Order: sequence, then C-alpha cells, then structure tokens
Amino acid sequence: MTASLLQAPRLHRTVLDNGLTVIVLENPVADIVSARLFIRAGSAFEAPHQAGLVSFLMGLLTKGTETLSSMAIAETVESVGASLGTDAAADYSVISLKTVSADFPEIFALAATLLRQPSFPLDEIDLERRLTLQQIRSMQEQPFTIAFNRLRQDMYGEHPYALPGIGTEASVAAITQQALSDFHRQHMRPDNVVVTIVGRISPEAALAQVEKALGDWQAPAIPAPALTLPSVTPAATCSMVAQDTNQAIVMVGYPAAPVKHPAYAALKLINTYLGNGLSSRLFVELREKRGLAYDVSAFYPTRLGLSQFVAYIGTAPENAATALEGLRFEVERLQETVLSDDELQAAKNKLLGQYALGKQTNAQIAQLLGWYEILGLGVEYDQQFQDMVAAVTVLDAEAVAQEFFHTPCISLLGPEEFVAPVAAAQA
Repeated sequence: MTASLLQAPRLHRTVLDNGLTVIVLENPVADIVSARLFIRAGSAFEAPHQAGLVSFLMGLLTKGTETLSSMAIAETVESVGASLGTDAAADYSVISLKTVSADFPEIFALAATLLRQPSFPLDEIDLERRLTLQQIRSMQEQPFTIAFNRLRQDMYGEHPYALPGIGTEASVAAITQQALSDFHRQHMRPDNVVVTIVGRISPEAALAQVEKALGDWQAPAIPAPALTLPSVTPAATCSMVAQDTNQAIVMVGYPAAPVKHPAYAALKLINTYLGNGLSSRLFVELREKRGLAYDVSAFYPTRLGLSQFVAYIGTAPENAATALEGLRFEVERLQETVLSDDELQAAKNKLLGQYALGKQTNAQIAQLLGWYEILGLGVEYDQQFQDMVAAVTVLDAEAVAQEFFHTPCISLLGPEEFVAPVAAAQA
C-alpha cells in the first residue's frame, strides 16, 4: 500500500479570504512545477439545450483575453518551453500547466488571467465551432462511440450525464458569445476554484504567487450555483443501431454508485476484477477461452451523481447473441458467486498498484489532489480510498453486486441481420 500524500512533507492547504482553496506540495526532486486550476463547473451544470457549452468555453480560454491574442498567449507559453492546456469533465473543469521552476510565476499569472478575463473573440468562437462540429461528425463514424452514446441516453434520460460532454451538432451550433460570458460570470469565481501546485517550490512562495494573481479576485455576493441533479429511475432497455460494420458492438450498462456512496470502493474493485487488463475475468473467459472478443472490457466512471457500470465487447456479428449472454452472465453471476480470497486479493493488488503508479509525477499528484478537493472529498481521501479498498471483503463484493447488477440497459450496434434478432429477443 502506498503512503498517503498527506504524509508527504510540506503539504499545505489554505483557503484565501475570497474563498479560493490552495493546495501546495513541495517536491524538490526535479526542477519542475505543475499546477492545476480546478473549477467547480462541468457539463453537469449545463441546461439540455446548452450541451457542450463548458467544453466549448474551456477550449476558448486560451484563445484571447482583454489584452492578449491567442497568438500572444501561445508565444508566451512556447517561448519558455512550458505547457498550458484546458479540459472539461462532467463534474468540473481544469486549467493545467507545467513549467521549470524559474518560469512558474509568469506562466501561472498567465493561467490566472485566462481564467479571470477571457474575451471570447467572435472569430475564435467561429473557429472553435467549426472544429467542434468536425469532431462531433467524426465521432459519429466511430461504432463504439455511437453505441455508448445510445446507452448513455437510455440510462440517463433527462439527466445531464445523458449527453456527450462535447455536445451535439444542434447545441454547439447555437452557442453564442453571450451564453459563454454568462456561464463564465456565474461559475468562474474564486469560491468555485481549487488551485493545486506541486514541484520545486516552497508552500510560502507558491501561496504568494496565488495571492498575487488571484487574491484580489472578489466573489459575487450571491452564492455560487449549486449542482442539482435530477433523479434517475432505472429501467431495463435495449437499443439497436443497424450499421454494416465488420464487428458488432455489444454493451451492457447498470446504474452504479456515485463517488460518495459506501459501495464506491467495492465497485472499483469489481471493475478491476472484471475488465482491467489481460488477466481480467472478461478477457480470460470471453476472449481467451471462448474466442468471442476482438476487444472486451468494463469501466466505471467516478461521478458526483449516479454513475454507470458498463461492460462491452467487440465481436463478430454472428456472435452478438452469444457475446451478450456472456457479458451479462459474467457480471450478474457476482450476485450469487462469492469471489475467492485469492481473486479478491489479486484485484486489490492490481487496483492499488495502478493507483500508486498514477501519482508518480508532479502533474499526476496535482491532478489527484485537486480532483479530490473539487469533488468535496478532501485531500485526505487519498489514504481513505486505499483503506476502503483494502477493507472490502468477498461478502461486501457480493452485496454490492446484488445491489447494482440488475435492470441492465443494452446497446447493440452491427449489421441488422445479426443485431435485430438479438434486440427483439430482449424486448
């Protein structure tokens, strides 16, 4: 088991007077500083007609401020060999940067300016729209993406998680400069921001840089918009997309626990056991032993709201019915089949080992610390998660399977002559 980040030397957490949270971990091994500016606003905060707005907005943050053009921003970053980028997820957004220590003040000040003062130039909006629409159309040619988008819509209905974070052609076409400015004003505020800084910098120096760049940023008098997610009523569904592909995509999804649910750690373990790597149960049983799969795996995203546990397989179209039966059997048998102690321990070793490997660099640690903080878990969750995983028993795993692995949503994609009979049999 890895040591907790909280036990590492010089980890400091501070909340500024304006409500902005700062987490600093000094790591002098390499002359590098990585930082993240997390914003408590992701695609879950969008109205349905605004799908893709946050992703669009984050893409534009580096394209212009009140005083800097996109070219000037790029030249500032590239002139010192730094990296600076943005990303948007379901529950948060983030600005990421990495520099050598000497250049950190300049690049962090730039990132703070991008966060506070984007200008959303009209020509950059037009360009971003064209690029985003091109990406959406490209995704519509990817069988896996088509099948997963259908599964997600069936599982979530009117919930914000139903739509892809990039949005739809209609919603992206409708994004306006005013909508971007309004969303930025409402959500990009200091009491909605967590800054993490990891690398060769003292906590005092890091905090001084944050104070200089963001300390005078005042939070509005009204509270930050709260995330209110609608409830989802699980219902078994089966959707089919007829497409002349060389392989069929078969997906089975089950409503699953949000990150703060007691079952979260057990579901992460089950996901590791079923679908993580060449030694996973799905790979061994459905690909190695039965020869059904070109590709087979499972995933369980971390979400503040209701998540989903998805198992999928790419198979020869004529094997679609057998592959669906195999997927459901391997997942749903865990309701009645208790894992052996060796199976559970192997899954724990794999999960905790990969977890440790995921926090080797300054950038990875900055991401992890900020992610936990922005989700409301706190930096101490680093150790808590490992402890929860270690504490899961075989009976815990069985109980969690009984709680969640029923009422499946099924998504099928492939040649109609093969997938239509499978879909009809599920009706």
